[in-house]
Amino acid sequence: MNILVQLGMRIRYLRKAKHMSQLDLSLEAGVNKNYISDLEKGRRNPSLLVLEKIAKGLGEDLSSLLKGIESFK
Repeated sequence: MNILVQLGMRIRYLRKAKHMSQLDLSLEAGVNKNYISDLEKGRRNPSLLVLEKIAKGLGEDLSSLLKGIESFK
């Protein structure tokens, strides 16, 4: 599975576990709602700074956000 799809699935999982909508997360993270949607669908390749914003918006640290995501060759 593509690493961007894995990341999107992880973000969606954490967001839903915290009972947040995409709009809630976008407001907490300071990122556009459509960008959150695209991330969750694996359509975006976010920068490290954006990942940090999303992690903070979810109340997580960056390592927790990336937990379980693996690169396959």
